[in-house]
Amino acid sequence: MDRPLARTAAALRAIRPADGLLAAGTAVAVLAGTARLGGRLDAAGALPLALWLGLLLLARRRRPLAVLLLSVQAVVVLRTSGLTDIGWVWPASVAYAALAADDRPGRPGLPWAAGVGLAELAFAAAWEVPTAGTGPRDALASFGAEALWLALLLAAATAYRNRLRWRAELDARLLREARERDLEAGRRIAEARLEIARELHDVVGHTLTVVGLQLRVATESLEDSPAEARAALDTAQEVRTAAVRDLRALVHVLRAPGESPAPVDPAAGIPELAALVDRMRAPGLVIALETAGDPAALPAPVSLAVHRVVQEALTNTVRHSGASRAEVTVRSAGGRVEVTVSDDGRATAAPAAADTPGHGIRGMAERVHALGGELTAGARGDRGGWLVRAVLPVPGFRA
Repeated sequence: MDRPLARTAAALRAIRPADGLLAAGTAVAVLAGTARLGGRLDAAGALPLALWLGLLLLARRRRPLAVLLLSVQAVVVLRTSGLTDIGWVWPASVAYAALAADDRPGRPGLPWAAGVGLAELAFAAAWEVPTAGTGPRDALASFGAEALWLALLLAAATAYRNRLRWRAELDARLLREARERDLEAGRRIAEARLEIARELHDVVGHTLTVVGLQLRVATESLEDSPAEARAALDTAQEVRTAAVRDLRALVHVLRAPGESPAPVDPAAGIPELAALVDRMRAPGLVIALETAGDPAALPAPVSLAVHRVVQEALTNTVRHSGASRAEVTVRSAGGRVEVTVSDDGRATAAPAAADTPGHGIRGMAERVHALGGELTAGARGDRGGWLVRAVLPVPGFRA
């Protein structure tokens, strides 16, 4: 006994307040409609029909077709038994509308509601005309009104169902757009992190290398050539100042993520390669620079990428190769820029910079690939040494 009572209590708790109000309103509406149309109001006919039609609506969300069939059955039984004398379709209006508006997958509610309604009207015509003895005019008026009411119910339910579909599609599209925005934001954040990582590596790695190089020059020439030592210290100070400026720009990007994640230093480009080569020269290392074409006509992102490739390649040469000579060549012609940096050092040591993701050769490759170019790095073969070569396309540029 406890289990059925528990199931009953759970079912009562699952009833929504709106369904309860709709059930009560339907019962009152059936009684009021019967009285308004001049029908009989008695305890054996209209009252049980009204209560039954109202109670059935409590299950309309889970079993709308069953609710409609039981509602129509109740109307037909009470009408044919003579217990009620008013209405065929309209007492079950809410059941018809609930089934027609059902939009769940695999539940064709509208065709079922239309079919049940037409069947009920056909039965009513076959039953009532011979038994009531009404004329064709009265029968046409009565069943025409019932058919019109059924059509209005189905049209209103269809409009409501279409509105639900539109809202569902709108919500799905908004959710999809929100997810796409989140994915795009994540992609941009990832790209910004990679760009900042490359900038940090290039700035910090190059600065430490050049400062260390100049400090070594200053230490070695401090007693014999104070002027040379002072010049080396001045160069180290200039490089440090430039690095601080670049780092401040990166910090500004981190604090203001809505702005461009790729800080472009106006002092970093092909025209500044001569100054870069001068800073990288050291006792025992000769660096030759050759440029061809009009570097000033190149877009800033391409010019910056060329500068960073040369900077990183020379930094690796100084730090890893032990080379005595390095050659830098930049040629811009035919809609592309070709950069080569080669040295005569130890080819086996240079790739060490590529071990950490986002650094060294990998960082150079990411810069070049982002602009649609190609980068190769490896030993020069029988001649010894290391070679870095990058080719970047420049659409519309002809030097």
